Amino acid sequence: MAEFDVDLFVIGGGSGGVRAARIAAGYGARVMIAEEYRMGGTCVIRGCVPKKLFVIGSHFRHELEDAAGFGWTVPPATFDWPTLIANKDKEIARLEAAYTTNVEKSGAQIVKSRAVIEDKHTVRLLENDRKITAKYILIATGGAPNHGASIPGIEHVISSNEAFHLKKLPKRIVIQGGGYIALEFAGIFAGFGSDVTVIYRGDNILRGFDEDVRAHVRSEMEKQGITILTGCTVVKVDRHGEEFTTHLSNGSSIASDQVMFAIGRHPAVANLGLENAGVAINPRNGGIAVDHFSKSSVDSIYAIGDVTHRHNLTPVAIREGHAFADTVFGKREVQVDHSYIPTAVFSQPEVGTVGLTETEARAQYGHVDIYKTTFRPIKATMSGRDTRVLMKLVVDGSTDRVLGCHIVGDGAAEVTQVVAIAVKMKATKADFDATIALHPTAAEELVTMRTPTARHVRQAAE
Repeated sequence: MAEFDVDLFVIGGGSGGVRAARIAAGYGARVMIAEEYRMGGTCVIRGCVPKKLFVIGSHFRHELEDAAGFGWTVPPATFDWPTLIANKDKEIARLEAAYTTNVEKSGAQIVKSRAVIEDKHTVRLLENDRKITAKYILIATGGAPNHGASIPGIEHVISSNEAFHLKKLPKRIVIQGGGYIALEFAGIFAGFGSDVTVIYRGDNILRGFDEDVRAHVRSEMEKQGITILTGCTVVKVDRHGEEFTTHLSNGSSIASDQVMFAIGRHPAVANLGLENAGVAINPRNGGIAVDHFSKSSVDSIYAIGDVTHRHNLTPVAIREGHAFADTVFGKREVQVDHSYIPTAVFSQPEVGTVGLTETEARAQYGHVDIYKTTFRPIKATMSGRDTRVLMKLVVDGSTDRVLGCHIVGDGAAEVTQVVAIAVKMKATKADFDATIALHPTAAEELVTMRTPTARHVRQAAE
């Protein structure tokens, strides 16, 4: 008789948990995975995928406007929000079914229930109060929207979760937040025709990104009519029937049809029974504390993805899940390298970035060269749209290694994914310069910038 019911019990059917379950099952492990909501997790169901679909949909308004410069006469177009929602729901249902099928084909078993840890080798399924013993437990529950401190009227505020299911497009919306989600939805709603106001407590949006990127994105968003108010916060929300009044810390107020908070996400660690097994929480970020192999403070319990609050990106969770399965069931230690992770913000304009910002590089290296250019994209020369692309390389002036690449403009994410390979391989600026340009493209600027626009040399201490 087997000592445990299963070899691996995975809590959470998102991208990371699913990858871990499939790979472990492929190694011959007996795997059970519990998901209380829908297979696919945040990214597939109410995150990256539906968001990107909304972003694509919101672009068509600009495309139709730009068409005139190329000789097209387009009759006045109309947009139907319910059609977008229905088609999005259909695609998400297809993806959820694919996730379920792939897990089942791998040999892993799916249970639709919330799972709570009873001890280091036992979980309880709340759906039927059934206990399952497992040699290993993997926590992959992700994160959840965080509205911050409670304020009067907080119950009237929606998160990105609810934004995907609104019955109608708001004519006016106030969005608090200055990061990925806030700016992406600002562009989405503005693209569909909403009047958008962004509220952010800091001095500028996109905290943690390169300063030139932050300034450029803000300028481009404001050109599109999006109002960005920084240095203030929402302190109260009043509801008047179907309308809202948002009161700000600077004493002003804004009327709207919807109020959305996108100020961050917190690890989904509540009510998991972590204390029953003695699983430690990282005091710095509130996520489950893990080592380089995603092992928690308990030998039999691991955690991956956003619940650890390390690098909250879907591809990172997938890589961590795969590495976990390789290490524990493939009998070969695989450690995820979290350096030089490319990331994108599907704002409008789009941001793609990999590596160090200028500020980070100057703090770590004695000699830093900056190569930066802004230019009007070829499409805008005919459409007449007032927009510019930003491209920036951060280079170690001593070794010539490219430390960071930052792009703002159409296709930034696609270009950055490829550039990330070169940056990860420690390519030099000379390698970029030796690459023949592909013309006419925006990306050719990355291999044609020859003269530094700034050079920072730290003086040695006397």
